[in-house]
Amino acid sequence: MHQFDWSSIPGALPTLWSGAIVTFKITLIAIVVGIVWGTLLALLRLSGVKPLAWFAKAYVTVFRSIPLVMVLLWFFLIVPQLLQGVLGLSPTIDIRLASAMVAFSLFEAAYYSEIIRAGIQAVPRGQVNAAFALGMNYAQAMRLVILPQAFRAMVPLLLTQAIVLFQDTSLVYVISLADFFRTAANIGDRDGTTVEMVLFAGACYFVICSLASALVKGLQKKVTR
Repeated sequence: MHQFDWSSIPGALPTLWSGAIVTFKITLIAIVVGIVWGTLLALLRLSGVKPLAWFAKAYVTVFRSIPLVMVLLWFFLIVPQLLQGVLGLSPTIDIRLASAMVAFSLFEAAYYSEIIRAGIQAVPRGQVNAAFALGMNYAQAMRLVILPQAFRAMVPLLLTQAIVLFQDTSLVYVISLADFFRTAANIGDRDGTTVEMVLFAGACYFVICSLASALVKGLQKKVTR
């Protein structure tokens, strides 16, 4: 029977924290870029301009139909070529980190787009008509009336997707990026405590996601009042 040895965890905490920072960086960048790009995609989808709507629909369909791990590997191979061959830049940055940020941002935008589009469509038509009655044009009505209400209603869903994104960052393991999970696994391999380190990493993910889920539930209650 396996004899658990947790003694290496305290000494590994600084190294684990450096991996956690990588995880948080990817999560934060993907949330910000994903929501901004996802909002634009949602607006294109609802614009009524067929080429733009088709592009947005095709984008969402493609990214939602491809496994995230495959997208990660694609960008891991494409980003270096783009930097060197197209832009003529020397890859002085961590290609693995840059690839992960690009892949997660573009991938998550497809999911955020659908959430935001649903939020926009859920805004009562009377609110839209009232904005036009006040002399606002389409852009002003969208920016000042529709989007604020849509985002307020969709905050719980946006945060829920962010939790899923945080969990999915562990997939950067396949491109050997030292995020929190990869770092924990590496320490476990080094010290012969793989089971303990993986269990510890899982417990950390569980605590963080549970607290975030509790926050989402609290916000959901406030939004639905």
